[in-house]
Amino acid sequence: MAYNALSAEPDRLVRGDGTGRAAAAREGARLVGVDLARGIAVLGMFAAHVGPDPVEGGVTGFVMEVAHGRSSALFAFLAGFSIVLLTGRRAPKTGRDGRQAVVRVLIRAGILLVLGTLLTALGTEVEVILAYYGLYFVLVLPLYRLRAVTLAAVAAVTALVLPQILFLVTGSNSDWTAAIDRFDPLAWLSSRGEPIGSPGGIMGLLFTGSYPALAWLPFVLAGMAVARFDLSATVIRMRLLAVGVGLAVLGYGGSALAMHLVPGTTTWSGIMNAPWWSDVAEVPSGWRSQLVAVPHSETTLSILANTGVALTVLIGCLVACDRSLRFRRVTAPLIAVGSMSLTAYVFHVIAIAVLGFDTLPAGSLPVLLGLSAIILMFAYCWTHFFRRGPLEWLLNRATAVAGRVR
Repeated sequence: MAYNALSAEPDRLVRGDGTGRAAAAREGARLVGVDLARGIAVLGMFAAHVGPDPVEGGVTGFVMEVAHGRSSALFAFLAGFSIVLLTGRRAPKTGRDGRQAVVRVLIRAGILLVLGTLLTALGTEVEVILAYYGLYFVLVLPLYRLRAVTLAAVAAVTALVLPQILFLVTGSNSDWTAAIDRFDPLAWLSSRGEPIGSPGGIMGLLFTGSYPALAWLPFVLAGMAVARFDLSATVIRMRLLAVGVGLAVLGYGGSALAMHLVPGTTTWSGIMNAPWWSDVAEVPSGWRSQLVAVPHSETTLSILANTGVALTVLIGCLVACDRSLRFRRVTAPLIAVGSMSLTAYVFHVIAIAVLGFDTLPAGSLPVLLGLSAIILMFAYCWTHFFRRGPLEWLLNRATAVAGRVR
């Protein structure tokens, strides 16, 4: 099984006495839980794009609502984990190793930016996350040597500050962003000749798209911070689990309380219409929109809540995979999907383009189950013969040039 994130791998420090090899094996076993979390994130995005619409309600609607926004936040959170795996998890790489790691990250970022732009140009309704992913890599790379506590502090500050900046920027006159779009090759390419307002242009990637860097960098930074901790220690896991649950309660509970107390906010009935939780809820206008925790609302409260969910899912996956070999066997297909998340993600975007869905979510449970079954079976079979997924192998080959850096 490949323990990777877009071809990221754990450090392998093998000492002559063999203890390094044993440590690497234990590290790999722990990272199975990371692949499981990543697999959940990928299939969650499948569900958000082609599954039933949450407005249908009932148990199915609730499950689909859980997938909306929270899956992509988990994916971004694990992007931070990937960066730390690439640049040195227990201790940041320095010297020649550090320079090579930085080049590998930059090459990956460039490839993801290009691939995401090309997938966006297919014209599907999917807001492709890969180009954003590449930009996140570049923006956080200067911080890769920071300690866990420092990274957590930076994540907290950005979660508090950046959404407010984003609110001011997106609420202002958009003429200046349109002016930049006109001369942005990414905007032209991703929108196939209609650059103004393109989510694939630099303005979309930073401010106006579905995963704007200003609001999504806290997820990546939080993932980097968590990756720095010793996740083999039970006490660390329990503390992180408590933090995850606490953030979720603070985000969703704080939003629910604010919506009750602040005059002029919307009223609702039932959780599926609640602006502190549901993607289909009505969001109040103006500054009151910053009180909601709806996924993709890009507010501080939504970032806190979704980071808490992502952290809770990750710790749950790590604990479950470590404690039960039977559980790992049962979830092996999903773990395999997580180990080739790039391949799985690209597959589902191309599938949506081929199927020709004009609106998303497509509202088809049979299609969701079918696509999920295909990628689960493919990933499970592939990992029995190959170490990396198809696109992960190509990505690894493309970054091999970093080994020439001196």
